[in-house]
Amino acid sequence: MVSNFTAVQALQVWRGAIVESVRRDGPDLSARQMAVVLTVYLTTPPHTVRGLAHDLNVSKPAITRALDRLSELGLVKRKIDEADRRSVLIQRTVKGSVFLREFGDLIVAAAETAPNSG
Repeated sequence: MVSNFTAVQALQVWRGAIVESVRRDGPDLSARQMAVVLTVYLTTPPHTVRGLAHDLNVSKPAITRALDRLSELGLVKRKIDEADRRSVLIQRTVKGSVFLREFGDLIVAAAETAPNSG
């Protein structure tokens, strides 16, 4: 799925999706939190704090803070890894799946209504 968006058009689509997102009564995620939740849902598990920090090239404490918020919102959950009880796995939730599906729909709608020229 490749598009011929210009940078300005891509930003218009992103803006449209973000504006609609903040108009709704849903979670208002930071860019880091969104990057974490997208990584958890769109890449192959298992996910750990260490692995997410590596994948996103940010510190483990920054990932922990993002996960704290995402857990509070019910978008991810932590579970002790039964194979290595020192490790905590980050898991998907139904609420997180619904949130991302709806956000994806916002992006599609924004792309359909975005101006054709930048």
